[in-house]
Amino acid sequence: MSSRLSPDDQKRVDQYLSAPQHQVERQPFKVWRLLLIILVAVIALGLLSRLLSRLVL
Repeated sequence: MSSRLSPDDQKRVDQYLSAPQHQVERQPFKVWRLLLIILVAVIALGLLSRLLSRLVL
């Protein structure tokens, strides 16, 4: 893959990307945890809305 940058600019980009702050190890994405969080949030908001409706009516 050829770069559209000049060799000087490409060298600067490579140095920037190889800096330690850009080499953070990421944990694998956990789909089931996200679904569980969404489910808990939906249930909690539903219960809150039912509670509020009983208080108002």
